[in-house]
Amino acid sequence: MIKLLKRPAFKFLAGIIVGVFISLSLALLVIPIVGSDNIYDQIGKYQSILSLAIKDYFEDVDIVKLNEGGIKGMLNTLDPHSAYITAESMKKVSEEMSGSFEGIGVQYNVINDTIVIEAVIPDGPSEKVGIQPRDRIIAADDNSLVDVPRDTIPKVLKGPKGTVVNLSIHRPGQKELLDFRIVRDKIPLNSISASFIIDGTDIGYINLDQYMATTHRELVDSSKKLREQGMKKLILDLRNNGGGMLEEARKVCDEFLAGDTIVYTKGKRISDNKVFIARPGHTLEDIPLIILINMYSASASEITAGAVQDLDRGLVVGQTSFGKGLVQQQTPLKDGSAVRLTTARFYTPSGRFIQRPYNDKEAWKRLTDRLELEEGSNFEHALDKIKKEEDSKDKKKKKGKDDIDMDSIEIRYTRSGRPVLGGGGITPDYVVKPDTSRLTEFGAKLRNQGVFLEAKEKFIEETQKKHGNDFTKFNKDFKFTNEMLKELKRLAKEKDIEWNDEQYETDKEWIEDVYMKQRLAQSIWNNNAAYQITIKRDRQVSKAMELFPLAEKIYNSSKTKKN
Repeated sequence: MIKLLKRPAFKFLAGIIVGVFISLSLALLVIPIVGSDNIYDQIGKYQSILSLAIKDYFEDVDIVKLNEGGIKGMLNTLDPHSAYITAESMKKVSEEMSGSFEGIGVQYNVINDTIVIEAVIPDGPSEKVGIQPRDRIIAADDNSLVDVPRDTIPKVLKGPKGTVVNLSIHRPGQKELLDFRIVRDKIPLNSISASFIIDGTDIGYINLDQYMATTHRELVDSSKKLREQGMKKLILDLRNNGGGMLEEARKVCDEFLAGDTIVYTKGKRISDNKVFIARPGHTLEDIPLIILINMYSASASEITAGAVQDLDRGLVVGQTSFGKGLVQQQTPLKDGSAVRLTTARFYTPSGRFIQRPYNDKEAWKRLTDRLELEEGSNFEHALDKIKKEEDSKDKKKKKGKDDIDMDSIEIRYTRSGRPVLGGGGITPDYVVKPDTSRLTEFGAKLRNQGVFLEAKEKFIEETQKKHGNDFTKFNKDFKFTNEMLKELKRLAKEKDIEWNDEQYETDKEWIEDVYMKQRLAQSIWNNNAAYQITIKRDRQVSKAMELFPLAEKIYNSSKTKKN
Protein backbone atom coordinates (compact mmCIF):
# COMPACT_ATOMS: atom_id res chain seq x y z
CA MET A 1 0.00 0.00 0.00
CA ILE A 2 1.06 3.56 -0.63
CA LYS A 3 2.23 5.27 2.53
CA LEU A 4 0.45 8.48 3.57
CA LEU A 5 2.60 10.54 5.91
CA LYS A 6 1.88 13.56 8.01
CA ARG A 7 2.90 17.00 6.94
CA PRO A 8 6.25 17.93 8.50
CA ALA A 9 6.81 20.96 10.66
CA PHE A 10 9.54 22.44 8.45
CA LYS A 11 10.76 24.94 11.04
CA PHE A 12 11.67 22.23 13.54
CA LEU A 13 12.75 19.54 11.07
CA ALA A 14 16.50 20.00 11.45
CA GLY A 15 16.44 19.69 15.24
CA ILE A 16 14.27 16.58 15.21
CA ILE A 17 16.55 14.92 12.66
CA VAL A 18 19.69 15.52 14.68
CA GLY A 19 18.14 13.89 17.75
CA VAL A 20 17.06 10.84 15.76
CA PHE A 21 20.53 10.62 14.19
CA ILE A 22 22.32 10.44 17.51
CA SER A 23 20.17 7.68 18.99
CA LEU A 24 20.14 5.71 15.75
CA SER A 25 23.90 5.92 15.33
CA LEU A 26 24.66 4.81 18.89
CA ALA A 27 22.52 1.74 18.36
CA LEU A 28 24.56 0.81 15.28
CA LEU A 29 28.02 1.19 16.80
CA VAL A 30 28.34 -2.45 17.87
CA ILE A 31 28.96 -4.69 14.86
CA PRO A 32 29.22 -8.47 15.43
CA ILE A 33 32.41 -10.10 14.14
CA VAL A 34 31.90 -13.65 15.44
CA GLY A 35 30.02 -16.72 14.20
CA SER A 36 29.68 -18.10 10.68
CA ASP A 37 29.97 -14.61 9.15
CA ASN A 38 33.26 -13.77 10.86
CA ILE A 39 34.96 -11.27 8.53
CA TYR A 40 38.36 -12.94 8.90
CA ASP A 41 36.91 -16.32 7.83
CA GLN A 42 35.45 -14.70 4.70
CA ILE A 43 38.74 -12.99 3.82
CA GLY A 44 40.50 -16.31 4.19
CA LYS A 45 37.94 -17.93 1.90
CA TYR A 46 38.53 -15.29 -0.76
CA GLN A 47 42.31 -15.72 -0.52
CA SER A 48 41.98 -19.49 -0.85
CA ILE A 49 39.91 -19.26 -4.03
CA LEU A 50 42.25 -16.67 -5.53
CA SER A 51 45.27 -18.90 -4.76
CA LEU A 52 43.56 -21.96 -6.25
CA ALA A 53 42.77 -20.12 -9.48
CA ILE A 54 46.36 -18.88 -9.81
CA LYS A 55 47.89 -22.25 -8.97
CA ASP A 56 45.55 -24.83 -10.54
CA TYR A 57 43.72 -23.14 -13.44
CA PHE A 58 44.65 -24.86 -16.72
CA GLU A 59 46.02 -21.63 -18.26
CA ASP A 60 48.01 -18.71 -16.89
CA VAL A 61 45.72 -16.08 -15.37
CA ASP A 62 45.97 -12.32 -15.17
CA ILE A 63 46.11 -11.88 -11.38
CA VAL A 64 45.10 -8.21 -11.46
CA LYS A 65 42.16 -8.91 -13.78
CA LEU A 66 41.08 -11.87 -11.65
CA ASN A 67 41.22 -9.86 -8.43
CA GLU A 68 39.38 -6.88 -9.93
CA GLY A 69 36.68 -9.24 -11.19
CA GLY A 70 36.24 -10.55 -7.66
CA ILE A 71 35.99 -7.05 -6.24
CA LYS A 72 33.41 -6.02 -8.86
CA GLY A 73 31.37 -9.15 -8.18
CA MET A 74 31.45 -8.47 -4.44
CA LEU A 75 30.26 -4.88 -4.82
CA ASN A 76 27.62 -5.95 -7.34
CA THR A 77 25.79 -7.80 -4.56
CA LEU A 78 25.21 -4.45 -2.82
CA ASP A 79 23.28 -1.55 -4.34
CA PRO A 80 23.71 -0.46 -7.99
CA HIS A 81 25.74 2.62 -7.08
CA SER A 82 28.56 0.94 -5.14
CA ALA A 83 31.37 0.27 -7.59
CA TYR A 84 35.05 -0.43 -8.17
CA ILE A 85 36.86 2.13 -10.35
CA THR A 86 40.06 1.07 -12.12
CA ALA A 87 43.16 3.25 -11.99
CA GLU A 88 42.70 4.20 -15.64
CA SER A 89 39.06 5.16 -15.16
CA MET A 90 39.96 7.17 -12.05
CA LYS A 91 41.98 9.59 -14.16
CA LYS A 92 38.88 10.50 -16.16
CA VAL A 93 36.70 10.68 -13.02
CA SER A 94 39.20 13.00 -11.35
CA GLU A 95 39.25 15.28 -14.39
CA GLU A 96 35.47 15.50 -14.52
CA MET A 97 35.08 16.22 -10.80
CA SER A 98 37.96 18.71 -10.60
CA GLY A 99 36.60 20.72 -13.51
CA SER A 100 39.74 20.59 -15.65
CA PHE A 101 42.05 18.39 -17.68
CA GLU A 102 45.46 18.86 -19.27
CA GLY A 103 45.78 19.01 -23.04
CA ILE A 104 45.76 21.33 -26.08
CA GLY A 105 42.28 22.85 -25.60
CA VAL A 106 40.11 21.94 -28.59
CA GLN A 107 36.80 20.25 -29.31
CA TYR A 108 36.89 18.03 -32.39
CA ASN A 109 34.98 15.59 -34.52
CA VAL A 110 36.12 12.91 -36.97
CA ILE A 111 34.88 13.44 -40.53
CA ASN A 112 35.97 11.09 -43.30
CA ASP A 113 38.73 9.64 -41.07
CA THR A 114 40.18 13.12 -40.41
CA ILE A 115 40.17 15.08 -37.12
CA VAL A 116 38.31 18.36 -37.68
CA ILE A 117 38.47 21.09 -35.03
CA GLU A 118 34.91 22.04 -34.01
CA ALA A 119 35.82 24.71 -31.44
CA VAL A 120 38.90 26.17 -29.79
CA ILE A 121 38.71 26.77 -26.04
CA PRO A 122 39.24 30.48 -25.23
CA ASP A 123 42.68 31.32 -23.78
CA GLY A 124 43.77 27.70 -24.22
CA PRO A 125 47.09 26.55 -25.74
CA SER A 126 45.63 26.01 -29.23
CA GLU A 127 43.99 29.44 -29.43
CA LYS A 128 47.23 31.10 -28.31
CA VAL A 129 49.18 29.66 -31.26
CA GLY A 130 46.45 30.34 -33.84
CA ILE A 131 44.56 27.06 -34.25
CA GLN A 132 41.10 27.75 -35.74
CA PRO A 133 37.75 25.97 -36.08
CA ARG A 134 37.62 23.87 -39.30
CA ASP A 135 41.37 23.15 -39.12
CA ARG A 136 42.17 19.50 -39.80
CA ILE A 137 44.82 17.72 -37.74
CA ILE A 138 46.88 15.62 -40.16
CA ALA A 139 49.78 14.55 -37.92
CA ALA A 140 51.22 14.87 -34.42
CA ASP A 141 54.99 14.70 -33.88
CA ASP A 142 55.36 13.44 -37.49
CA ASN A 143 52.94 10.54 -36.86
CA SER A 144 49.87 10.49 -39.10
CA LEU A 145 46.52 10.96 -37.36
CA VAL A 146 44.48 10.20 -40.49
CA ASP A 147 42.31 7.08 -40.15
CA VAL A 148 43.44 6.28 -36.59
CA PRO A 149 41.09 4.66 -34.03
CA ARG A 150 39.00 7.23 -32.17
CA ASP A 151 40.23 6.10 -28.76
CA THR A 152 43.81 6.89 -29.85
CA ILE A 153 43.13 10.61 -30.40
CA PRO A 154 42.74 11.71 -26.74
CA LYS A 155 45.96 9.88 -25.85
CA VAL A 156 47.81 11.97 -28.45
CA LEU A 157 46.23 15.36 -27.76
CA LYS A 158 46.02 15.15 -23.97
CA GLY A 159 49.11 15.11 -21.78
CA PRO A 160 50.73 16.63 -18.69
CA LYS A 161 50.91 20.39 -18.40
CA GLY A 162 54.15 21.72 -19.89
CA THR A 163 54.69 18.90 -22.40
CA VAL A 164 54.89 19.73 -26.10
CA VAL A 165 53.10 18.33 -29.15
CA ASN A 166 53.86 19.41 -32.74
CA LEU A 167 50.81 19.38 -34.99
CA SER A 168 50.59 19.47 -38.78
CA ILE A 169 47.37 21.23 -39.78
CA HIS A 170 45.47 21.49 -43.06
CA ARG A 171 43.48 24.70 -43.22
CA PRO A 172 40.71 25.02 -45.85
CA GLY A 173 41.80 27.37 -48.65
CA GLN A 174 45.55 26.85 -48.10
CA LYS A 175 47.68 24.44 -50.14
CA GLU A 176 50.54 23.91 -47.69
CA LEU A 177 50.28 22.26 -44.28
CA LEU A 178 50.72 24.55 -41.28
CA ASP A 179 52.98 23.47 -38.40
CA PHE A 180 52.19 24.43 -34.79
CA ARG A 181 54.17 23.83 -31.62
CA ILE A 182 51.68 23.58 -28.73
CA VAL A 183 52.60 23.48 -25.05
CA ARG A 184 49.89 21.57 -23.21
CA ASP A 185 48.23 23.30 -20.27
CA LYS A 186 45.36 22.92 -17.82
CA ILE A 187 42.05 23.21 -19.67
CA PRO A 188 38.88 24.13 -17.76
CA LEU A 189 35.81 21.90 -18.03
CA ASN A 190 32.50 23.68 -17.73
CA SER A 191 29.49 22.22 -15.95
CA ILE A 192 27.23 24.89 -17.47
CA SER A 193 26.89 24.30 -21.20
CA ALA A 194 24.59 27.24 -21.99
CA SER A 195 23.46 30.46 -20.34
CA PHE A 196 21.38 33.16 -22.07
CA ILE A 197 18.19 35.25 -22.04
CA ILE A 198 15.45 33.58 -24.09
CA ASP A 199 14.82 35.79 -27.11
CA GLY A 200 12.04 38.35 -26.60
CA THR A 201 11.60 37.61 -22.87
CA ASP A 202 13.06 38.41 -19.45
CA ILE A 203 13.56 34.68 -18.77
CA GLY A 204 17.07 33.42 -18.20
CA TYR A 205 18.01 29.88 -19.23
CA ILE A 206 20.88 27.94 -17.65
CA ASN A 207 21.73 24.39 -18.70
CA LEU A 208 23.64 22.61 -15.94
CA ASP A 209 25.25 19.34 -17.12
CA GLN A 210 26.83 17.98 -13.92
CA TYR A 211 27.89 18.95 -10.41
CA MET A 212 31.67 19.28 -10.15
CA ALA A 213 34.13 21.43 -8.22
CA THR A 214 33.46 24.56 -10.32
CA THR A 215 29.65 24.30 -10.58
CA HIS A 216 28.63 26.77 -7.88
CA ARG A 217 31.10 29.41 -9.07
CA GLU A 218 29.88 28.95 -12.65
CA LEU A 219 26.25 29.34 -11.57
CA VAL A 220 26.99 32.54 -9.65
CA ASP A 221 28.96 34.01 -12.57
CA SER A 222 26.34 33.03 -15.18
CA SER A 223 23.38 34.31 -13.18
CA LYS A 224 25.17 37.60 -12.49
CA LYS A 225 25.71 38.18 -16.22
CA LEU A 226 22.11 37.28 -16.99
CA ARG A 227 20.83 39.70 -14.34
CA GLU A 228 22.92 42.44 -15.91
CA GLN A 229 21.23 41.59 -19.23
CA GLY A 230 17.74 41.93 -17.71
CA MET A 231 16.87 38.47 -16.37
CA LYS A 232 13.78 38.54 -14.12
CA LYS A 233 12.93 34.80 -14.11
CA LEU A 234 15.05 31.64 -14.44
CA ILE A 235 14.71 28.19 -16.01
CA LEU A 236 17.36 25.85 -14.58
CA ASP A 237 17.70 22.89 -16.94
CA LEU A 238 18.84 19.73 -15.12
CA ARG A 239 17.76 17.28 -17.81
CA ASN A 240 20.36 14.56 -18.42
CA ASN A 241 22.31 15.79 -15.37
CA GLY A 242 23.54 12.59 -13.72
CA GLY A 243 24.66 14.32 -10.53
CA GLY A 244 28.13 14.65 -9.05
CA MET A 245 29.37 16.30 -5.90
CA LEU A 246 26.93 16.59 -2.97
CA GLU A 247 28.69 19.68 -1.64
CA GLU A 248 28.20 21.49 -4.96
CA ALA A 249 24.51 20.55 -4.94
CA ARG A 250 24.26 22.10 -1.47
CA LYS A 251 25.89 25.31 -2.70
CA VAL A 252 23.61 25.53 -5.73
CA CYS A 253 20.51 25.08 -3.55
CA ASP A 254 21.90 27.64 -1.13
CA GLU A 255 21.67 30.29 -3.86
CA PHE A 256 17.90 29.79 -4.14
CA LEU A 257 16.86 28.99 -0.56
CA ALA A 258 17.04 31.06 2.62
CA GLY A 259 17.50 29.40 6.01
CA ASP A 260 15.83 26.13 5.02
CA THR A 261 16.82 22.47 5.17
CA ILE A 262 18.22 21.52 1.75
CA VAL A 263 18.78 17.80 2.30
CA TYR A 264 19.73 15.46 5.12
CA THR A 265 21.56 12.12 5.14
CA LYS A 266 21.29 9.06 7.38
CA GLY A 267 23.91 6.32 7.57
CA LYS A 268 25.34 3.72 9.92
CA ARG A 269 28.13 5.94 11.24
CA ILE A 270 27.61 9.17 13.16
CA SER A 271 29.79 10.99 10.60
CA ASP A 272 27.36 10.02 7.80
CA ASN A 273 24.38 11.66 9.51
CA LYS A 274 24.27 15.24 8.31
CA VAL A 275 21.81 18.08 7.84
CA PHE A 276 22.52 20.71 5.17
CA ILE A 277 20.94 24.10 5.87
CA ALA A 278 20.74 27.02 3.42
CA ARG A 279 22.10 30.34 4.56
CA PRO A 280 20.15 33.54 3.76
CA GLY A 281 21.54 36.48 1.84
CA HIS A 282 22.03 35.26 -1.76
CA THR A 283 20.98 37.11 -4.90
CA LEU A 284 18.77 34.34 -6.39
CA GLU A 285 16.57 33.74 -3.35
CA ASP A 286 13.53 35.57 -4.76
CA ILE A 287 13.84 35.06 -8.51
CA PRO A 288 10.89 33.09 -9.98
CA LEU A 289 12.27 29.63 -10.68
CA ILE A 290 11.35 26.56 -12.73
CA ILE A 291 13.49 23.43 -12.91
CA LEU A 292 13.48 20.97 -15.82
CA ILE A 293 14.19 17.27 -15.18
CA ASN A 294 13.92 13.99 -17.06
CA MET A 295 14.60 10.29 -16.51
CA TYR A 296 18.37 10.88 -16.61
CA SER A 297 18.35 13.59 -13.93
CA ALA A 298 19.89 11.85 -10.93
CA SER A 299 21.47 12.24 -7.51
CA ALA A 300 22.67 15.83 -7.00
CA SER A 301 20.19 17.15 -9.58
CA GLU A 302 17.40 15.33 -7.71
CA ILE A 303 18.57 16.96 -4.47
CA THR A 304 18.19 20.36 -6.13
CA ALA A 305 14.80 19.61 -7.69
CA GLY A 306 13.53 17.95 -4.50
CA ALA A 307 14.48 20.88 -2.26
CA VAL A 308 12.96 23.46 -4.61
CA GLN A 309 9.76 21.41 -4.89
CA ASP A 310 9.37 20.57 -1.19
CA LEU A 311 9.88 24.16 -0.10
CA ASP A 312 7.58 25.53 -2.85
CA ARG A 313 10.51 27.60 -4.04
CA GLY A 314 9.59 26.91 -7.68
CA LEU A 315 7.96 24.36 -9.96
CA VAL A 316 9.46 21.20 -11.44
CA VAL A 317 8.57 20.37 -15.06
CA GLY A 318 9.40 17.43 -17.33
CA GLN A 319 9.51 13.71 -16.58
CA THR A 320 10.02 11.66 -13.42
CA SER A 321 13.72 11.68 -12.52
CA PHE A 322 16.08 8.70 -12.28
CA GLY A 323 15.55 7.86 -8.60
CA LYS A 324 18.96 7.82 -6.91
CA GLY A 325 18.68 8.55 -3.20
CA LEU A 326 21.94 7.03 -1.96
CA VAL A 327 25.21 8.78 -1.05
CA GLN A 328 28.59 7.28 -1.99
CA GLN A 329 31.99 7.77 -0.41
CA GLN A 330 35.00 7.28 -2.66
CA THR A 331 38.09 5.67 -1.10
CA PRO A 332 41.35 5.74 -3.09
CA LEU A 333 43.52 2.60 -3.17
CA LYS A 334 47.30 2.35 -3.41
CA ASP A 335 47.42 1.46 -7.12
CA GLY A 336 45.40 4.51 -8.17
CA SER A 337 42.07 2.69 -8.31
CA ALA A 338 39.21 3.44 -5.93
CA VAL A 339 36.13 1.97 -4.30
CA ARG A 340 32.89 3.94 -4.35
CA LEU A 341 30.73 2.65 -1.50
CA THR A 342 27.22 3.71 -0.51
CA THR A 343 27.38 5.01 3.05
CA ALA A 344 24.07 6.82 3.55
CA ARG A 345 20.60 7.62 2.28
CA PHE A 346 19.58 11.19 1.53
CA TYR A 347 16.18 12.70 2.19
CA THR A 348 14.51 15.81 0.77
CA PRO A 349 13.24 18.51 3.20
CA SER A 350 9.79 16.90 3.44
CA GLY A 351 11.39 13.55 4.36
CA ARG A 352 11.18 11.88 0.96
CA PHE A 353 13.56 9.00 0.22
CA ILE A 354 13.59 8.93 -3.58
CA GLN A 355 15.69 5.82 -4.32
CA ARG A 356 14.06 3.47 -6.82
CA PRO A 357 13.93 -0.12 -5.55
CA TYR A 358 16.74 -2.22 -7.05
CA ASN A 359 15.80 -5.78 -6.09
CA ASP A 360 15.33 -6.45 -9.79
CA LYS A 361 18.49 -4.84 -11.14
CA GLU A 362 17.58 -5.49 -14.78
CA ALA A 363 14.34 -3.53 -14.46
CA TRP A 364 16.29 -0.88 -12.55
CA LYS A 365 18.84 -0.55 -15.39
CA ARG A 366 16.12 -0.25 -18.02
CA LEU A 367 14.30 2.43 -15.97
CA THR A 368 11.06 0.54 -16.59
CA ASP A 369 9.98 0.59 -12.95
CA ARG A 370 9.57 4.37 -12.70
CA LEU A 371 6.20 6.03 -12.05
CA GLU A 372 5.83 7.74 -15.44
CA LEU A 373 2.62 9.74 -15.68
CA GLU A 374 0.56 10.86 -18.65
CA GLU A 375 1.28 14.09 -20.51
CA GLY A 376 -0.03 17.12 -18.63
CA SER A 377 -0.38 15.25 -15.36
CA ASN A 378 0.30 16.90 -12.05
CA PHE A 379 0.11 15.47 -8.54
CA GLU A 380 -3.67 15.32 -8.43
CA HIS A 381 -3.57 13.06 -11.50
CA ALA A 382 -0.69 11.10 -9.97
CA LEU A 383 -2.68 10.27 -6.86
CA ASP A 384 -5.67 9.21 -8.94
CA LYS A 385 -3.48 6.94 -11.06
CA ILE A 386 -1.85 5.33 -8.02
CA LYS A 387 -5.20 4.64 -6.36
CA LYS A 388 -6.63 3.15 -9.54
CA GLU A 389 -3.59 0.92 -10.04
CA GLU A 390 -3.81 -0.30 -6.45
CA ASP A 391 -7.55 -0.95 -6.70
CA SER A 392 -7.27 -2.83 -9.99
CA LYS A 393 -4.20 -4.86 -9.09
CA ASP A 394 -4.93 -8.55 -8.59
CA LYS A 395 -3.41 -9.31 -5.19
CA LYS A 396 -2.90 -12.94 -6.15
CA LYS A 397 -1.12 -12.13 -9.38
CA LYS A 398 2.66 -12.05 -9.23
CA LYS A 399 4.10 -8.60 -9.84
CA GLY A 400 5.61 -8.33 -13.32
CA LYS A 401 9.32 -7.58 -13.67
CA ASP A 402 8.65 -4.09 -15.03
CA ASP A 403 5.78 -3.21 -12.69
CA ILE A 404 6.10 -0.29 -10.31
CA ASP A 405 6.65 -1.30 -6.68
CA MET A 406 3.66 0.58 -5.25
CA ASP A 407 4.69 -0.33 -1.70
CA SER A 408 7.79 1.86 -2.07
CA ILE A 409 5.81 4.97 -2.99
CA GLU A 410 4.87 7.40 -0.24
CA ILE A 411 3.10 10.74 -0.09
CA ARG A 412 4.67 13.70 1.67
CA TYR A 413 3.68 17.36 1.67
CA THR A 414 5.38 20.59 0.66
CA ARG A 415 5.54 23.60 2.94
CA SER A 416 2.25 24.93 1.53
CA GLY A 417 0.60 21.50 1.80
CA ARG A 418 0.88 20.26 -1.78
CA PRO A 419 1.29 16.44 -2.01
CA VAL A 420 4.61 15.14 -3.39
CA LEU A 421 5.73 11.57 -4.01
CA GLY A 422 8.73 9.64 -2.71
CA GLY A 423 10.10 6.20 -3.47
CA GLY A 424 10.88 6.46 -7.16
CA GLY A 425 12.56 9.68 -8.16
CA ILE A 426 11.22 13.24 -8.24
CA THR A 427 7.80 13.39 -9.93
CA PRO A 428 7.35 16.76 -11.69
CA ASP A 429 4.61 19.20 -10.78
CA TYR A 430 3.71 19.13 -14.47
CA VAL A 431 4.55 16.19 -16.69
CA VAL A 432 5.64 17.20 -20.19
CA LYS A 433 6.98 14.55 -22.54
CA PRO A 434 9.85 15.45 -24.88
CA ASP A 435 9.40 15.48 -28.64
CA THR A 436 9.74 11.77 -29.39
CA SER A 437 9.61 12.05 -33.18
CA ARG A 438 12.48 10.14 -34.72
CA LEU A 439 14.30 10.37 -38.02
CA THR A 440 13.21 8.06 -40.78
CA GLU A 441 15.56 5.27 -41.75
CA PHE A 442 16.85 7.48 -44.57
CA GLY A 443 17.42 10.50 -42.32
CA ALA A 444 19.21 8.36 -39.74
CA LYS A 445 21.49 7.00 -42.46
CA LEU A 446 22.41 10.54 -43.56
CA ARG A 447 23.26 11.45 -39.97
CA ASN A 448 25.09 8.26 -39.05
CA GLN A 449 27.31 8.31 -42.13
CA GLY A 450 28.38 11.91 -41.51
CA VAL A 451 26.53 13.60 -44.38
CA PHE A 452 25.20 16.40 -42.15
CA LEU A 453 28.60 17.05 -40.57
CA GLU A 454 30.36 17.23 -43.92
CA ALA A 455 27.63 19.48 -45.31
CA LYS A 456 27.91 21.81 -42.33
CA GLU A 457 31.63 22.26 -43.00
CA LYS A 458 30.82 23.35 -46.56
CA PHE A 459 27.99 25.69 -45.46
CA ILE A 460 30.00 27.66 -42.88
CA GLU A 461 31.71 30.02 -45.32
CA GLU A 462 28.49 30.82 -47.22
CA THR A 463 26.64 31.40 -43.93
CA GLN A 464 29.30 33.79 -42.65
CA LYS A 465 29.19 35.77 -45.92
CA LYS A 466 25.43 36.22 -45.57
CA HIS A 467 25.18 36.94 -41.85
CA GLY A 468 28.67 38.03 -40.83
CA ASN A 469 29.15 37.68 -37.07
CA ASP A 470 25.56 38.72 -36.28
CA PHE A 471 23.87 35.76 -34.57
CA THR A 472 20.60 37.63 -34.08
CA LYS A 473 20.38 38.18 -37.85
CA PHE A 474 21.30 34.55 -38.52
CA ASN A 475 18.72 33.26 -36.02
CA LYS A 476 15.99 35.36 -37.62
CA ASP A 477 16.84 35.13 -41.32
CA PHE A 478 18.59 31.78 -41.91
CA LYS A 479 17.04 29.75 -44.72
CA PHE A 480 18.11 26.33 -45.95
CA THR A 481 18.65 26.95 -49.66
CA ASN A 482 18.23 24.80 -52.74
CA GLU A 483 22.02 24.90 -53.16
CA MET A 484 22.40 23.41 -49.68
CA LEU A 485 19.91 20.66 -50.54
CA LYS A 486 21.87 19.89 -53.73
CA GLU A 487 25.02 19.55 -51.61
CA LEU A 488 23.29 17.10 -49.27
CA LYS A 489 22.26 15.03 -52.29
CA ARG A 490 25.78 15.12 -53.71
CA LEU A 491 27.33 13.98 -50.42
CA ALA A 492 24.74 11.22 -50.07
CA LYS A 493 25.57 9.97 -53.56
CA GLU A 494 29.29 9.96 -52.68
CA LYS A 495 28.48 7.62 -49.81
CA ASP A 496 26.26 5.37 -51.97
CA ILE A 497 23.10 6.43 -50.10
CA GLU A 498 20.07 6.31 -52.38
CA TRP A 499 18.10 9.54 -52.07
CA ASN A 500 14.54 9.14 -50.77
CA ASP A 501 12.33 12.20 -51.40
CA GLU A 502 9.41 10.91 -49.37
CA GLN A 503 11.43 10.21 -46.21
CA TYR A 504 13.42 13.44 -46.59
CA GLU A 505 10.14 15.38 -46.67
CA THR A 506 9.18 13.73 -43.35
CA ASP A 507 12.50 14.76 -41.79
CA LYS A 508 12.78 18.11 -43.57
CA GLU A 509 11.80 20.45 -40.73
CA TRP A 510 14.15 18.78 -38.23
CA ILE A 511 17.07 18.63 -40.68
CA GLU A 512 16.81 22.11 -42.16
CA ASP A 513 15.31 24.27 -39.40
CA VAL A 514 16.83 22.60 -36.33
CA TYR A 515 19.78 20.28 -36.80
CA MET A 516 21.71 22.02 -39.62
CA LYS A 517 20.95 25.47 -38.21
CA GLN A 518 21.97 24.39 -34.72
CA ARG A 519 25.25 22.84 -35.94
CA LEU A 520 26.12 25.97 -37.91
CA ALA A 521 25.37 28.19 -34.91
CA GLN A 522 27.62 26.05 -32.71
CA SER A 523 30.53 26.12 -35.17
CA ILE A 524 30.34 29.83 -36.04
CA TRP A 525 29.39 31.11 -32.57
CA ASN A 526 29.16 28.85 -29.50
CA ASN A 527 26.97 26.50 -27.43
CA ASN A 528 24.77 29.39 -26.30
CA ALA A 529 23.84 30.07 -29.91
CA ALA A 530 23.20 26.38 -30.59
CA TYR A 531 20.91 26.01 -27.56
CA GLN A 532 18.90 29.07 -28.58
CA ILE A 533 18.10 27.29 -31.84
CA THR A 534 17.20 24.04 -30.09
CA ILE A 535 14.89 25.35 -27.36
CA LYS A 536 12.61 27.07 -29.87
CA ARG A 537 11.10 23.65 -30.52
CA ASP A 538 11.53 22.30 -26.99
CA ARG A 539 8.09 21.40 -25.61
CA GLN A 540 9.32 21.24 -22.00
CA VAL A 541 10.91 24.69 -22.14
CA SER A 542 7.75 26.13 -23.72
CA LYS A 543 5.58 24.74 -20.90
CA ALA A 544 8.00 26.03 -18.27
CA MET A 545 7.73 29.54 -19.72
CA GLU A 546 3.92 29.40 -19.35
CA LEU A 547 4.02 28.32 -15.70
CA PHE A 548 5.89 31.24 -14.12
CA PRO A 549 2.72 32.98 -12.79
CA LEU A 550 1.78 29.78 -10.93
CA ALA A 551 5.35 29.28 -9.66
CA GLU A 552 5.33 32.81 -8.23
CA LYS A 553 1.90 32.31 -6.64
CA ILE A 554 2.97 29.08 -4.88
CA TYR A 555 6.24 30.63 -3.70
CA ASN A 556 4.51 33.72 -2.26
CA SER A 557 1.99 31.50 -0.49
CA SER A 558 4.74 29.38 1.06
CA LYS A 559 6.59 32.48 2.27
CA THR A 560 3.46 33.54 4.15
CA LYS A 561 3.22 30.12 5.83
CA LYS A 562 6.93 30.16 6.70
CA ASN A 563 6.63 33.54 8.39
